[in-house]
Amino acid sequence: MQTIRLTMAQALVKFLCAQRTLIDGQEVPLFGGVFGIFGHGNVTCLAEALQAVQEQLPTWRGQNEQSMALAAVAYTKAKKRRQIMIATSSIGPGATNMITAAGVAHSNRLPLLLLAGDTFMNRLPDPVLQQVEHFNNPSLTVNDAFKAVTRYWDRIVRPEQLLQSLPQAIATMLDPADCGPAFIALPQDTQAEAFDYPAVFFEPVVHRVPRPRPDLEALKTAAELLQSAQKPLLIAGGGVHYSLATEQLAAFADKHGIPVVETIAGRAALVHEHPLNAGPLGVIGSSSANALAQDADVVLAVGTRLQDFTTGSWSVFGNESMRLIALNAARFDAHKHRAVALVSDAQAGLQELSAQLGAWRAPENRRQQAQQEYASWNTIIDQHAGPTNAEIPSYAHVVGAINRLCEPTDLALTAAGGLPGELCKNWKVKSIGTFDCEFGFSCMGYEIAGGWGAKMASPERDVIVFTGDGSYLMMNSDIYSSVLSGHKLIIIVCDNGGFAVINRLQNFKGGASFNNLIKDCRIEQEVRVDFIQHARSMGAGGEWVHSITELEQAFRRAKEADKTYVIALQTHPHQWTPGDAWWDVGVPEVSARDEVRQARAEHEQGQQKRRIGV
Repeated sequence: MQTIRLTMAQALVKFLCAQRTLIDGQEVPLFGGVFGIFGHGNVTCLAEALQAVQEQLPTWRGQNEQSMALAAVAYTKAKKRRQIMIATSSIGPGATNMITAAGVAHSNRLPLLLLAGDTFMNRLPDPVLQQVEHFNNPSLTVNDAFKAVTRYWDRIVRPEQLLQSLPQAIATMLDPADCGPAFIALPQDTQAEAFDYPAVFFEPVVHRVPRPRPDLEALKTAAELLQSAQKPLLIAGGGVHYSLATEQLAAFADKHGIPVVETIAGRAALVHEHPLNAGPLGVIGSSSANALAQDADVVLAVGTRLQDFTTGSWSVFGNESMRLIALNAARFDAHKHRAVALVSDAQAGLQELSAQLGAWRAPENRRQQAQQEYASWNTIIDQHAGPTNAEIPSYAHVVGAINRLCEPTDLALTAAGGLPGELCKNWKVKSIGTFDCEFGFSCMGYEIAGGWGAKMASPERDVIVFTGDGSYLMMNSDIYSSVLSGHKLIIIVCDNGGFAVINRLQNFKGGASFNNLIKDCRIEQEVRVDFIQHARSMGAGGEWVHSITELEQAFRRAKEADKTYVIALQTHPHQWTPGDAWWDVGVPEVSARDEVRQARAEHEQGQQKRRIGV
């Protein structure tokens, strides 16, 4: 057998370079690149190997380990899980900084390869720099903390272990049913050790994402149940995008006349004007989608894990006899809430279910009901997001203005806070796959970092990042990254003086405003940040605006700019778009506040509408 003698780090990089995939029939690298911050735990060995392959596997320097890993998550999301980015750090704080990003990838079912340095396996120099010692378990390091937020975890203590570990890590990341982040700990001494690897291990491999088909008996059961429906409803989740099933979704809805509502991850599965689009569902959804869910008798959920923000903590389905059909590549998701489970790829499952249904169509009055509800919802959007001369505009006004001016291919991106709700409700999707709202982990700080990764994945289109002042202050250094790397972003900073949406929740559940808006914190002086001066200090362009008219003019200048451009404006902290569903959060059973006691009573009324596990 022919062998190649390489260090463990060199073999790791060589193997990753050999992995290929297909996009639109074209063979491309599976790994689009590496985000790296080097320290003593990865600079001498892993960086040495990466430096030698910069043209095959480009390395981009991050400013913060969490944010660069978040950029990697957004990259693979924009690539519909067909290409993956790598994030590498040293040991200790560099590694643990990536745990949050791993949680984002895990909760959103997105692949991400994390490579972190680790302590010495021979233990001779212990305790090494940045090592956390556990007196009763010397094999435990901070990298074990990744086990709760990864689908695959390994520590390479012998260089030959790569032969088994790397193929399993890649299989996990590409498995539609088990997709998520893979973490590999790289001890400093093991990285440097050499081994005679079989040459065949480094031969190119072209990976094809599998499309599991539904069981035939389950398919028949699901079809019979759907054919019995008088008020069916189809929920489109993120899996529709990752399966590349948006065309099949539209064809299914058109053929069978079933209204479609979208989850947060499923937004932009249909264009806004599609005749069977009934809006976003759930807590930050639309009155139209929530009304259709209330009387639905059969619900077909495609590619969704049915998060509480989608189901209104399982209160949006008002028909006690409602039956659920869950079409999902993941067995775990397909079997939730007594569903008729179709364990299947979304594209293949929709095609085969449609064939099983034949010429069946939902009653025409269901389509008419959906269109009437959706027309009413569009009136609400126009009322809240339309042009305004308000001195302090709302989030909705900002969203509406940018939406009216953006190109059909532009990507709207946000996460956490109040903007997800206002974007989900008010953004009128002009073309498929142009919406990224990270709400699986609801991670503040994803916005700008995610924008960088999404732009890297799709350099041909503008990425419009919507962020509040809170998220901006939490994580903004990838403005600098985007300028350095030439990946232009348009960033809209809505300054409403703090964590306004959590203040809203606090008040709604009877609490006094406390520690959310800056004015309600323990401060000696209220200072409003000059976001534009800050962004300019990192090389970006930008400007403050003071009205929607000025915002529109600034956005046109941002479109023409040749580098990242930040637009900041003050927005109203208390104006929100309606259409919500009930949400189950803890409300005190006992309180000295009348407002809390009243909120508790209202909350208990909401609990009566919740489906209990069925």
